Amino acid sequence: MRRVSRIAVASVATAALAVTVSACGSSSSSTSAGGGDKNLGLALAYDVGGKGDQSFNDAATAGLDQADQEFGYKSTAVEPQDGESDADKVQRLETLAKQGYNPVIGVGFAYAPAVKAAAAKFPKTTFGIVDDNQIKASNVTDLVFHEEQASYLAGVAAAKTTKTNTVGFIGGVDVPLIHKFEAGFKQGVADTKKGVTVKSQYLTQTAAEGGFSSPDKGENAANGQIDAGADVVYAAAGLSGQGVIKAASEHKIWAIGVDSDQYKQDALAKYKDSILTSAMKDVSGAVFNLAKSVKDGKPQTGEVRASLATGGVSLSDSNPVFKDNAALQAAIKKAEEGIKSGSITVKDS
Repeated sequence: MRRVSRIAVASVATAALAVTVSACGSSSSSTSAGGGDKNLGLALAYDVGGKGDQSFNDAATAGLDQADQEFGYKSTAVEPQDGESDADKVQRLETLAKQGYNPVIGVGFAYAPAVKAAAAKFPKTTFGIVDDNQIKASNVTDLVFHEEQASYLAGVAAAKTTKTNTVGFIGGVDVPLIHKFEAGFKQGVADTKKGVTVKSQYLTQTAAEGGFSSPDKGENAANGQIDAGADVVYAAAGLSGQGVIKAASEHKIWAIGVDSDQYKQDALAKYKDSILTSAMKDVSGAVFNLAKSVKDGKPQTGEVRASLATGGVSLSDSNPVFKDNAALQAAIKKAEEGIKSGSITVKDS
């Protein structure tokens, strides 16, 4: 299993997992092999950080849970392993397809090579890949998002909220996907308030180094930015973002969450008063919609990209302090309208 230090209910997220995919990983379902012609439901192969990250992977889990409730499925979700190879990922996806799960979804761009290989071997199974659009196959759906648009709104919120005129961005891993979050955030800040400094930091160069799965790294980075004057910090770092939120709470400054509405996450409840908002992307909806398309006999295929216009990315307003700030809400609404109309073009790098 992963040796990751989690905040709050981390151990709960993995305690009840039952092994079903041999050396490939640990699963939240005990379904036996050999699905035959019956579709057992959908299968998720989690990205680093796994279930319980209160962010990216948990958003995918919400889509799985909805499909189970509506379709009577008994779906499964498989945890990643430390130091696993692409071959390990391929074996995991092929095992799930062989068992009878459909669709089989790789949660995260790291699964792209594995999805491509497994899809070629199981052409009657629909495969999904979240956050990658490079796979071109008739039985593969690329589930992607305009993260930079939600991040732009997060930048607007940060610029309107800062009192020190210094805000921070913390990326989990220095990769093109996370550059989109940074680019949108910086542009939103710059377009909203001149003279605000954005301090940017990436936790690691590769996911294997723990950039998406190490709350301690996130906390240390946030503490450094706060010491340098940042009073709003936005993290696009998966599980590591929990450490950023913890640091913000301890220093009584604002954090901006990512992917899920982190203000509502049980594991972060003790810190929620420090979570201004979250830049969300509807991974849950993307997962559910792919499962529904398979259930309906008309599987999605090709690129499915969500945006502000489609409702696939957004800014949460669960925190009353954020929601009830009229000037802030007016600024965000203006930015939303500009992006949707095309008068604002958000950079993605």
